[in-house]
Amino acid sequence: MGAKKEDDKKTGFALGRENYKLMAIGFAVIIVGFILMAGGKSDDPKVFSEDIFSFRRITLAPMIVLAGFIFEIYAIMKKPRE
Repeated sequence: MGAKKEDDKKTGFALGRENYKLMAIGFAVIIVGFILMAGGKSDDPKVFSEDIFSFRRITLAPMIVLAGFIFEIYAIMKKPRE
C-alpha cells in the first residue's frame, strides 16, 4: 500500500508526456494560424490595399487559431495514461 503512494508522488509533473506532446502540436497549429494572418500590406503607404480582406486572413487563419486553442484545452484536460 505505501509503495503505490510513493510512486504517485515520484513524478512531480501535473501532466504526462503525451499531454506535453499534444500541447506542442496545438502550439504549432496556433503559430501556423498567426503566420497565415500575416501580410497584406501595401507597398505604398498612401495607397489602400484590398489584400488585407482576403479569405485566408479574415476567415481561414482565425479558424485555425481557434482550433489550436481548442486542441490546447483538450491536451491539458486529457487524463494521462497510467
